[in-house]
Amino acid sequence: MIRRNNVKKLTVFFLITILGISTLQFSPLIQTTFGQSENWYVGKGAKADTYYTYEIRNADTNQGQPFTMTIYFKEYNSTGQYWIAPTYVVDSGNVINGTFYLSNLDLTALGTSPIPPEMNEYRGAYATTLGWLTAFVPQPGQSLSAPSWGKIASIGGSEIKPSGNAKVTTPAGSFDTTLISYKKGATSNIYIDRNLPYPVKADTYADVTTGVAPIQYTYELKDRGTGQPPLPETQIEVPVPPLNLQTPRGTYNLQLLWEPTEIKAGNNTNFGVIFSDDRNNIVERVTYGYTVMDGNRTVIDEFTNQRANEGTGQFTYTFDTPGPKYLQVIVETASGEDLGMFVEAATFNLVVQ
Repeated sequence: MIRRNNVKKLTVFFLITILGISTLQFSPLIQTTFGQSENWYVGKGAKADTYYTYEIRNADTNQGQPFTMTIYFKEYNSTGQYWIAPTYVVDSGNVINGTFYLSNLDLTALGTSPIPPEMNEYRGAYATTLGWLTAFVPQPGQSLSAPSWGKIASIGGSEIKPSGNAKVTTPAGSFDTTLISYKKGATSNIYIDRNLPYPVKADTYADVTTGVAPIQYTYELKDRGTGQPPLPETQIEVPVPPLNLQTPRGTYNLQLLWEPTEIKAGNNTNFGVIFSDDRNNIVERVTYGYTVMDGNRTVIDEFTNQRANEGTGQFTYTFDTPGPKYLQVIVETASGEDLGMFVEAATFNLVVQ
């Protein structure tokens, strides 16, 4: 009986040993299989001491005018589980910098990020452009070959889903990407390289039920590299006419012209405004107002009930002091009809010499 028990114990011991060896042999295979997962999420592939520079246009930021944002993944804070990411924004020649604390879960810029007040607007733009997909693919992400990633939060909106492959070339290089698409009026496309923490490129459109859908946001990868990126320098960019802006709802296009081209303090400047609809047809019987602001957006002058019966308005203004200025043009009525509760306006950046 004792001998039989010893044989059983030896048998169990050998079985455990064999199973242990088998597990060790298969473990790398299991890890490799999971390592090759097609899943992607915002932040996948992020590495310390690397940076990415994007040119971004966002309808809700600076009238949809382009700006660049460079995000430098300096180091990872393992205690707080976030990336310490110095971030540089260049908008119309002005440089704004701060540090984003980017959540390891989905690269959300945390509220504790040490950034100056003037950068809050761009943190918001970051969330609604580069970070927009976090609502659909936080860790562990979703497969790049999944039939659907979910439905956009919009009545009548389509599913957002992988829609094939696309070769994309930007100033940062050529990329083999997966196309992520959804449709509401117009088709929006986002291009993902599975090895990069952010999409390479995006072209998306606002949710409208009538008319031509305006751009909601676009962005494109301009540069990437290792090491700390060079700190950009502020350069005053002097705008020249004509300037073209679309009102936030995409209903009207406003073109601003002026003469002489160089605006000088103390001298008269003759301005002209051309009003057109979202199909670039001239809008007649317009009344409008305009507001002049200094570089801090403090109102200097306001004028209302200006007429542009043929779709073109004209006025003369004299700036008292040099420096950056803003000129906001507000559409009050169009085609003889009041716009009701909607505010249709465009704010133009100017520089007075």
